[in-house]
Amino acid sequence: MKTFPLGDRAVHRIGFGAMQLPGRGAFGPPRDRAEALAVVRRAVELGVDHIDTAQYYGPDVANELLRTALHPYDARLVLVSKVGAARDAKGGWLPAHEPEQLRAGVLDNLRSLDVERLDVVNLRVTGADGDFDAQLDAMIAIRDEGLIGGVGLSNVTLAQLEHALTRTPVACVQNPYNLVDRGGEDVLRACTARDIAFVPFFPLGAAFGRERVLGHPAVKATALRLDVTPAQVALAWILAVAPNTLLIPGTATLEHLEENVAAGRVALDDEAMTSLTALTAG
Repeated sequence: MKTFPLGDRAVHRIGFGAMQLPGRGAFGPPRDRAEALAVVRRAVELGVDHIDTAQYYGPDVANELLRTALHPYDARLVLVSKVGAARDAKGGWLPAHEPEQLRAGVLDNLRSLDVERLDVVNLRVTGADGDFDAQLDAMIAIRDEGLIGGVGLSNVTLAQLEHALTRTPVACVQNPYNLVDRGGEDVLRACTARDIAFVPFFPLGAAFGRERVLGHPAVKATALRLDVTPAQVALAWILAVAPNTLLIPGTATLEHLEENVAAGRVALDDEAMTSLTALTAG
């Protein structure tokens, strides 16, 4: 499997996202703890060396599962987390974007993963998240303290990315992007031009929109012709559309894990790329 730099580390282009390890909505305990642990261990056996997580997945559930399954971590494993959000008692999402909250979030990740340093931490940004420069100041200070290796950005506009780059190197950008949601195309192209890793979330569509991707006639027809699954087609297209895309598809089942990782071996021919690149949500 090919690699691409993620901060100062090179990782395989298909990684693993831990968001689906906890219960529904990334909240509470896993549906099947034994299988969740088996999924994490099998991912590493399959060559995954990039795991994306967050302390607020659960909260603490995803990180505890990763720690139980993998600690002490292989030196080749790149652990990436994010800060800027929290959960309420019912699993609702809360902003946590003040500088002191960002620092606390990093410390919570270090504690729950039982590490002294994270390779990259992404700053999760939304339109109502207040003073972007103050947030960047906090993340830069945390990096300079040695608690993280690189600063990433999540859910940013092109203007925010360009502004951040005047302040600090950016290890990666995590934005929504898939076959039928290409609103982040400008950010992807900017990252490609600058050799910044672009890590799309919802590569198969959000839970409420997966059918728009996996059920799209062009995706299904390509999967049938190439004798692969629709999910593998959708993931392989993202790998093919730019050299700096890194995938972190998440799952809590061994079957889907094997399917996702195998997408790295799917070669889309010219006919597939033409039909898929031209498709719309329909």
